[in-house]
Amino acid sequence: MKFTIEKSVISKAISHATGVVEKRNTIPILANVALSANGSSLSMRATNLDIEVSLTVPAEVAVGGEITAPAQLLSDIVRKMSSDVVSFELSSDKSTLSVGAGRSKFKLQCLPTSDFPDMSAGKFTHSFQIAAADLKMLISRTQFAISTEETRYYLNGIFMHTVEDMGRDVLRAVATDGHRLARAQIAAPSGASGMPGIIIPRKTVGAFEKLLDAGVASIDVSENKIRLQSGDVVLLSKLIDGTFPDYTRVIPTKNNLIAIADSDKIRAATDRVSTISSERGRAVKMTFDENNLHLEVNNPDSGSADDDVEIDFPTDQPSIEIGFNAKYVNDILVNIQSKRARISLSDPGSPTLIQDEDGPDVLYVLMPMRV
Repeated sequence: MKFTIEKSVISKAISHATGVVEKRNTIPILANVALSANGSSLSMRATNLDIEVSLTVPAEVAVGGEITAPAQLLSDIVRKMSSDVVSFELSSDKSTLSVGAGRSKFKLQCLPTSDFPDMSAGKFTHSFQIAAADLKMLISRTQFAISTEETRYYLNGIFMHTVEDMGRDVLRAVATDGHRLARAQIAAPSGASGMPGIIIPRKTVGAFEKLLDAGVASIDVSENKIRLQSGDVVLLSKLIDGTFPDYTRVIPTKNNLIAIADSDKIRAATDRVSTISSERGRAVKMTFDENNLHLEVNNPDSGSADDDVEIDFPTDQPSIEIGFNAKYVNDILVNIQSKRARISLSDPGSPTLIQDEDGPDVLYVLMPMRV
């Protein structure tokens, strides 16, 4: 195997591949990336047994062949090369791969591709195309609420499914950790309706976000796998084998105390007063009353803080005092896209609903705290 390739091309390709390679591997081959040169292209593949990334890029191939090389080491070497063109040559015994550019030359220990695992894609039941911007929105507006509690593994991802909402089919993404819930949706793309509800693992979600480029992405779905193609890159991933809870039961529908507020101002005020809160609880008490939101934190170990933000809260509504985790409040408010947020409350012990003022397609549920 012998080929040359532009540094910018191989750098971008390797960055996609190394994104799924675990830094610590008990199986040596999983630390490698598979390289296959043929014709006028180079194909690359990397996996951690749960996610597989593959892509093909243009290259000038003198001698075809295939091998696997250490992914992270190869990435570091290419990144530091001073020349715009990088050359690769496999030794006759296929034990080492020479990587050179200009006067720099490296020799890497290799492993044969026969040992490299291949994730079987299987049969997909639903296929559709989605604007990359729409898929990014579904991910970015919900992924912060993914649970990190491994015992509740079925919450360790984003639940994606189609459902009818207000007379239209929508593709909906939901994530929750039991303390807050995030839900975002778009009109269901052609071909998505009726797809099985799937739970996309946290790591796959992160890989999706890095992979998505401008334009349109293609998605194939089965009950246990999802495949995403964006540009020349294809990502295949296992899904979480579990049942996502009925999240609709925790979305309040009768919260009749409504506050409209500048989300940036509330976020800034919450951040200020939480400076003095304990790291463990991060509790902030909020009092909604007569077009004013009063924020207060009391920490016996360090002191107290309070702040006020002007809001739209009609005087004919009874005031309400409720406690929240400051971090959870800010995580939600940073994802409010319109200038102002609509905050719907019921009582100090019930969940609060937070939405963009401009529309219902994105909503958040926040559980209260005792303060």
